[in-house]
Amino acid sequence: MLPELGFLSLLIATISALFLALFPQVGLFKKNPTLINSAWWLSYIFTITTTFSLGILAYSFAIDDFTLEYVAAHSNSQLPTFFKVAATWGGHEGSMLFWLFSLSLWLTAFAFFNRKNDRTFSSQSLSLLGVICFGFAVFILFYSNPFGRIFPATIEGRDLNPMLQDIGLIFHPPLLYVGYVGFAVNFAISLSALIHHRSVQQIADKMRSWVLFSWLFLTLGIVLGAWWAYYELGWGGWWFWDPVENASLMPWLLGLALLHSLVIAEKQGVFPYWTTLFSLLTFAFSVLGTFIVRSGALTSVHAFAVDNTRGYALLLIFFLLTLFAFGLFALRSNTQQSAVKFQLISKAGGILLLNILLTIATVSTFLGTFYPMLFQAMDWGSISVGSPYFNSIFLPILTVMLMAMVVSLSLRWVRFEQSFFIRRLLLIIPAGGIALLMIWQQIHHNESLRFHGFAFLLLTLAIWLFFATLWQNWRKIRLAQLGMILAHCGVAMATMGAVMSSYFGSEIGVRLAPQQSQKLGKYEFHYRQFSNEIGPNFTAEVAFFDVTEKGEPYANIIPECRYYDVRTMTMSEVGLSGGFWGDLYIVMGDSLGKGEFTFRLHYKPLIRWLWAGGILMALGALCSTFALRRKQEK
Repeated sequence: MLPELGFLSLLIATISALFLALFPQVGLFKKNPTLINSAWWLSYIFTITTTFSLGILAYSFAIDDFTLEYVAAHSNSQLPTFFKVAATWGGHEGSMLFWLFSLSLWLTAFAFFNRKNDRTFSSQSLSLLGVICFGFAVFILFYSNPFGRIFPATIEGRDLNPMLQDIGLIFHPPLLYVGYVGFAVNFAISLSALIHHRSVQQIADKMRSWVLFSWLFLTLGIVLGAWWAYYELGWGGWWFWDPVENASLMPWLLGLALLHSLVIAEKQGVFPYWTTLFSLLTFAFSVLGTFIVRSGALTSVHAFAVDNTRGYALLLIFFLLTLFAFGLFALRSNTQQSAVKFQLISKAGGILLLNILLTIATVSTFLGTFYPMLFQAMDWGSISVGSPYFNSIFLPILTVMLMAMVVSLSLRWVRFEQSFFIRRLLLIIPAGGIALLMIWQQIHHNESLRFHGFAFLLLTLAIWLFFATLWQNWRKIRLAQLGMILAHCGVAMATMGAVMSSYFGSEIGVRLAPQQSQKLGKYEFHYRQFSNEIGPNFTAEVAFFDVTEKGEPYANIIPECRYYDVRTMTMSEVGLSGGFWGDLYIVMGDSLGKGEFTFRLHYKPLIRWLWAGGILMALGALCSTFALRRKQEK
């Protein structure tokens, strides 16, 4: 009976979304305050019913209701309870319902915080959000219903994919979805501005807090996903240019460009076209990312195995939204013109260059992701676009981007101050010295490593950015400036971590039996013993390593190889010992008998700086959001 209530709640949510799309529009046309104000209580009804529907689905997982086809396909009675609940969004149907739930949270938040503001503009935005909610609610009802029954019910479920049986499933997809759909608010605000002839400068302050929060969640989701890939997939990497990874990167890049455009629009009233386009494109690419995951058109370790019909339906939603949005932009964009001029050699000029680079990076990612699909669709054969393509594009862009960020920090908004500019440029000298010292230290401890000129350049630029960002008059720092400092320091730290771990990490493949040892750089790995263990829904072969550094005890590392009976899958659980200066990482491979296995031993210098940098970026966005809310309340 409960699943039927969940379906009924979803049906009511769909109807309320339809009314939300229609009633405020009629009210605005007829100037009827009652219909205009209905946008608020319809938004709350949609959120309540969507939340109730998701809650029932999660409860069905918790109590092992295998009469539901979706639960039977993605859970098992032996699965730990927290993984059962997380399995709610572990498959296509549940993840789409969570996507809709996330959208409902943003809808309610926008309605609540704009309950006392301009009712005409706010109700228009809520109505447009209602259109988006209705489109995805209909898609779930007809193509992705998670409440479908199976008779007779199965005695046991197929179990959750072992790759997803990790704490990352509990946090990574929700953060990513909340970040994705949050850009719908800015999408609706921008369209409302076009409809009601509002300039970007008038709405920039209103938009920026929503962009910051969305970008914050998306950043945390991407960072957590990179960390999950690093320790779960057992390849020792954190980013593989997978199509689904690219799908999250594109709106992140556009969201970053949108943030910078909004700052310029608010301060100087320039770049109105850029700001509106970035706002529309960011959400459009979020919807496109949803299509990539679920269309079956692209092969990915993240993708859901679904039929093409669902992919076509999502593609239709994407085309309808983008066609309407850009059609309206083409008709009304003349109202966005600005006569405000700016100096090319200024902070605004630096941000313009940064946005151009972010746009190039997004277009390059889009082409590299979709070109193989187009190539195959045209019956030209099959082609693979991987790391060589993306690295050849992104590394030069990153180089210029780091320089553009330092130059922007060294310029004033209006006038050019030569002494102010030169002092910050000279910081590259100590930055280069520190970069050289860091590289020499790694080569000194591992003679197999070689000096990389390009790595030295990137590391120097990252440290230069770090120094230029920290060179502030700290007595006058306010919360908004602190947000900028944290975000830019985060970019610098993430770059340093990526460069050091990618260019100066070391690894070796070995076969070891108990009581044998292997040296890697300044570390010695001693394989002490082996044992078989039984988990809640798996059996495991476990190896125990003692690691020493120059003869002194350093760490105990325990890699595993797990076998999941229900799914009949084997997964390697890496052994990991992390620290501020680097990680030691062991992957357990094939069994060779009598406790002997193949192992992959890794050392990843400064890899933790990559995660710390991502967290700093998110903290910067959070500080900027609080500063903006405080400013709006004054």
